[in-house]
Amino acid sequence: MGTTMITGAHTIIYSTDPVADRGFFRDVLDLPNIDLGGGWLLFALPPSEVAVHPSEKNDVHELYFICEDVDALVEHLSNAGVDCSPVEEQGWGRLTAVTLPGGGQLGIYQPLHEVIADT
Repeated sequence: MGTTMITGAHTIIYSTDPVADRGFFRDVLDLPNIDLGGGWLLFALPPSEVAVHPSEKNDVHELYFICEDVDALVEHLSNAGVDCSPVEEQGWGRLTAVTLPGGGQLGIYQPLHEVIADT
């Protein structure tokens, strides 16, 4: 694998209720975080991947979290009172959408394709 100057990715989720959504990432998803001051939390994410899809326009981006077992995750989130859409079977993975406390949705999928090993 070649070397790159890219060391990570910074993802932004816009929310009408950022305090509630930050609490969800902290308390329900249990993501490691730091407080940058005033409750402005910055979360660590696990290894990630990026794909480039064809589109009729630019500047269209999506965020999906990846999991090993979408059924177990949906059960965990449901037990925490979090709404999830029914799991959809796609050719590339098993997909659900989680409704965040602020009302937005976050895609989560269990890949059925080969994944890039963390190096």
